Amino acid sequence: MRTHILLALAVVALAASPAEARRNRSFGKSNYSANGTFGLGLELGSPFGLNGKYFVTDNQALNFGVGADGYYRGDRDGLHLYLDYLFHPIRLANVPAFQLPLYIGIGGRVWDFDDDEFDDDGLAFGVRVPFGIAFDLNNVPLDFFVQLTLVFDFYTRYRDDFDAGLLGSVGVRFWF
Repeated sequence: MRTHILLALAVVALAASPAEARRNRSFGKSNYSANGTFGLGLELGSPFGLNGKYFVTDNQALNFGVGADGYYRGDRDGLHLYLDYLFHPIRLANVPAFQLPLYIGIGGRVWDFDDDEFDDDGLAFGVRVPFGIAFDLNNVPLDFFVQLTLVFDFYTRYRDDFDAGLLGSVGVRFWF
């Protein structure tokens, strides 16, 4: 199974021409400028699911996801939806093979979960503050990211009213 996934990624990377996938080659500037407009991929960690990113300007993007947030804060797991507005204020590295932008953002989430420990379910509306780095490849239409996200949840239909925490995830996106 793992070999099939690696083979599929290699075929996609070789089939996409750099000119189609990437539009900006401004080496030497310290400000980040996106190489693509829309990316879709997989996010692992908290949450686990599909992730997308759409650049509205060269260095500002909408980041969104749908998936499962499993066993966060004990035995709570369930459906997780989020939307963030990201700013990419600086590149930590800019070489011909890749860019390494730092990003920070603000957003919201909805988390519909079951609490197995107390045999209860709940709904949370939260504020998200994601920050991370993206390993944005210049010659193939892929990027990889590592992200930490502060969350502030306000619960309805649950025994708690408020909670705060830190989520972590990694992911990969293909750029169209």
